Amino acid sequence: MQQATLARAYRKPLGRHGELRGLESSGRSDQLEGRFGRMFRTLPAAHFDAGILHDLAAAMTAEFEATPTPETEADDEENSGISAGYTYLGQFIDHDITFDPVSSLQKQDDPEALVDFRTPRFDLDCVYGRGPDDQPYLYHADGLTMLLGDPLTGNADDLKARGVPRNTPEAGDPARAILGDPRNDENVIVSQLQASMLRFHNRMVNVLGTTDFEHAQQQVRWHYQWVVLHDFLPTIVGLDTLRDIFGTAKDGGVDYTHRPTLRFYKPKKQAFMPVEFSVAAYRFGHSMIRPIYRLNQSIDRLPIFSASGESLVGFRKFPTNWAIDWNLFFKSGNPPALGPKRVQPAYKIDTSLVNPLGALPASVASNPSVLAERNLLRGWRMNLPSGQAVAKAMGFTPIKDGDLKVGKANEDDSPTNKSITQISPKFAGNAPLWFYVLSEAQQQFKTNDTPIRLGPVGGRIAGEVFVGLMLEDSHSYLRQDPFFTPRKEFLSDAGEFRMADLLRQARQV
Repeated sequence: MQQATLARAYRKPLGRHGELRGLESSGRSDQLEGRFGRMFRTLPAAHFDAGILHDLAAAMTAEFEATPTPETEADDEENSGISAGYTYLGQFIDHDITFDPVSSLQKQDDPEALVDFRTPRFDLDCVYGRGPDDQPYLYHADGLTMLLGDPLTGNADDLKARGVPRNTPEAGDPARAILGDPRNDENVIVSQLQASMLRFHNRMVNVLGTTDFEHAQQQVRWHYQWVVLHDFLPTIVGLDTLRDIFGTAKDGGVDYTHRPTLRFYKPKKQAFMPVEFSVAAYRFGHSMIRPIYRLNQSIDRLPIFSASGESLVGFRKFPTNWAIDWNLFFKSGNPPALGPKRVQPAYKIDTSLVNPLGALPASVASNPSVLAERNLLRGWRMNLPSGQAVAKAMGFTPIKDGDLKVGKANEDDSPTNKSITQISPKFAGNAPLWFYVLSEAQQQFKTNDTPIRLGPVGGRIAGEVFVGLMLEDSHSYLRQDPFFTPRKEFLSDAGEFRMADLLRQARQV
């Protein structure tokens, strides 16, 4: 296909943790908001009651482990196919495309009436806010480069490390981050990912040698979108699903230049955020969270929450020697398989959440404080169909009830994991969609070393929504320049541009 023809083909015929949250204000135009909706509008809602969802959530929450697995030993809950950085890149992406201030666990919600106050586009408005004219406090006086926070130490490979910008509070008050999206300070890891994106923008300005903010912003967005399509999605949904959407290239990879085939995500007028995605499929990342992380070589590992000591809880100024070494979160080069210098894997995508997520701190979530229960209740209140109903609608044979297991995907636990109908017979043929997506991924488990990604239902929903949002965005590189490729000086030695390479460029400023 000729370049001009291909470019035309891409043009259309012209809160708290565990819930969608947003600012208590409405957008001023249809460019600043979008609606939530449904991918499977005709499917009936699955029927549960709060009691059986509570029981299922309890079974999905792992027991407390007083002693974390040493870094010198293999942890059988780790996912050999996904490193820990993708958990928080996924959270960052979520904050970029969803922001809902009105949904509630206490009432039935109509997705058609919910407004996504975050633009349903991969446009980094969580970084740029409303731009230098409307939110100048995010920018230097030049209106071109982003303000950065205080210097951070602890990572010998990043002597220029910075945190996010913060206010100067009165005594006793926390130092709040000054960001386009306050959620990107809710834990230390995503906070530093936000800071790295600010630095990447400044790096882009330097490389381009431009005084044109909009040009630099466009290039940052397109490089970010490239990472989403060429790194994050293959890591999470796998190449088979992406080949099914885009087609197969001559080398056997994904043909990203081909017009995608979207079978289920089909906006009629403008992009919308499907609740099957935002309330169910995309919450797979909660099962990937580790209970403890190493940020750098200069400090000990830190828990995600702690009642008595330091933790990775955000919305505050953390110690200055906590600069993240991203080489511990995204693979780059040939790191050791074990030890404090290894790349920390994410936990497996399965039907088990680590114990700290069973008692979220008050600063993170209100009652109920069990993350699994919050997710299950939200899906019920949003009238989501069952996982089996969605699988049938997508043309897949539903997983048998006896194979929908609750618990960890490892060799010790798998033989004794209960089926969902052993939790309650009311789940027969009627599994909550979020649980079904996790259990579907868990079907891939064979041994502790088996990589686990999203399965056919979860992967297709996530893949189509991501690709569909880019196709609906007239400013994305898929629409404006499907032949776009990242700058050559940004590529790795292997000629790739992945998240590790973006972060490597951010370290230059």
